Amino acid sequence: MDYYDSMLPMTRLVAPIFLAAALSANGQTPIKGQEPALASALNSELFYQLLIAELQVGGGEPGAGFSLVLDAANKTRDAKLYQRAVEIAMQARSGDSALTAARAWKQAHPTSREANRYTLQILINMNRIGEISEPLKREIAMMEGKDRVGIVTALPRYFGRASNKALVASVVEQSLSDYLGSAPVGVAAWTTIGRLRLEADNATGALEAARSAQALDPKADGPALLALALISPKLPQAEVLVRKYLAEGKPQAEFRMAYAQALLGAQRYGEASAQLQIVTAEKPELAQAWLIQGTLELQDAKFDAAEKSFRTYLSLFPSTAPAKPADDSDRGMAQALLSLAQIAEQRRDFLLAQSWLDRIVSPDDQPNVQIRRASLLARQGKLDQARKLLRDLPASSPAQQRFRMVAEIQLLRDQKHYFAAFEMLAEATKRDPSDLDLAYDMAMVAEKLGRMDEMERLLRAVIAGRPDYHHAYNALGYSLAERNVRLPEARQLILKALEYAPDDPLISDSLGWVEFRLGNLPEAARILQAAFKAKPDAEIAAHLGEVMWVMGRRDQATAIWKEGKLLGADNETLLETLKRLRVRW
Repeated sequence: MDYYDSMLPMTRLVAPIFLAAALSANGQTPIKGQEPALASALNSELFYQLLIAELQVGGGEPGAGFSLVLDAANKTRDAKLYQRAVEIAMQARSGDSALTAARAWKQAHPTSREANRYTLQILINMNRIGEISEPLKREIAMMEGKDRVGIVTALPRYFGRASNKALVASVVEQSLSDYLGSAPVGVAAWTTIGRLRLEADNATGALEAARSAQALDPKADGPALLALALISPKLPQAEVLVRKYLAEGKPQAEFRMAYAQALLGAQRYGEASAQLQIVTAEKPELAQAWLIQGTLELQDAKFDAAEKSFRTYLSLFPSTAPAKPADDSDRGMAQALLSLAQIAEQRRDFLLAQSWLDRIVSPDDQPNVQIRRASLLARQGKLDQARKLLRDLPASSPAQQRFRMVAEIQLLRDQKHYFAAFEMLAEATKRDPSDLDLAYDMAMVAEKLGRMDEMERLLRAVIAGRPDYHHAYNALGYSLAERNVRLPEARQLILKALEYAPDDPLISDSLGWVEFRLGNLPEAARILQAAFKAKPDAEIAAHLGEVMWVMGRRDQATAIWKEGKLLGADNETLLETLKRLRVRW
């Protein structure tokens, strides 16, 4: 908050007010309804003192003018003169002078809320946090009811520029100590303390504050919002508070949306989808919920449901709108149209897919549109035309060149032209050995070609170059498990991947598979069931079904495989599993 700037506009009106007040004090008739600003102590000498002060301020000498106004304020003890002195000092960007005047005002008028508020705000603006406790306590004490809750709730906004965040949290907590025991002020106080602790990088302390706030009122929004901001693998207890609020409170749809986004960040797609379904049922006009829900449904190959979600999203925007710069809704509409084109493509309805793409006119989205058009051509056996379409994409910068190349490689992989994709990747990694993402992709294509030694060499190079590249650990561990070799090493690699991405259901799937290979069937079933619940996926279904099959629970296995077929009828792992086990239904 720029406190000085926020007060400057007031100074333009002050000089006329003072002159009117001075005239009134010298026998002139005041304006009707206007209370005289100065006490009767304003004699001719003080009148001219104020006039000279204003002339000095207007003439570029605010320091001299400030001294004269403050002197007049001390002589008359007039609140408006103290306020004028403060404003002159702030206009001159003199924090010390402003604080001197505010404190003099406060001493002359100990019960003045304005004097106390000016003192507090100046101290905050000057970053003198250690001195704010007394005026902050007084400011809160002067408030009542909802006003007190409101100011306590708003406190974190006032300390955005403070340099010592830990000191802010400590001083504010001391100032609020009298209000921590009962709702509703206690809820607001603990929530504010928690937010300030979080800004001071004290997440554990913030969680303790959120827990204390929720204990006073389990249905309050503030503690739940704070807990939501704290959700992370390192603080799983924060989610306990969020879930308690969902069970006992009255969460707004926007809160569920925020929780769903946190779940998405943790790759807990199934739980995120469940929250979004509640949101779209309770508040169907919330467009973003339909967009995210459709994206999750498309990811899970639930094409009918995804199409309905994307169509609903589009229906919430007018069909025609005035030209304007691209905003979030424009980008969302492009995403929805691209997704609908992808669904139509999966159904081999190429004309419908093309019609969806034709509705995307934003230049920024044209590269993605061209990728989708190329995929349509490739599915119709026109691979050369598809590759040419991608090669015609603009590539005036290294980033655009890489984008174009990656798009063509992905097209080749989708069409199972693995050798051509491998050659392109080999050339790209030769030009830029530091691009570990391309090296990882090359390893994945090498596996498709049966070049296991090459795959392992590349993945180990990726791990050496970026020790936190969890995909590489997982890919290598899963490959060993799939080939049923070096299983203890495979397990360690996958556990390492889980250290970096503990909530990734695909990595959990790898761990479940290696446990199966090691003969730990109950543990494998437990892990795979949790993974499948978090992310319904055809490949996870293949693994979970096989574990159930081997455990003799063949009806369960068949039901899981049937669900997997609905999720991905052409999934290679699922098809290979059913063929190898000679499953019929």
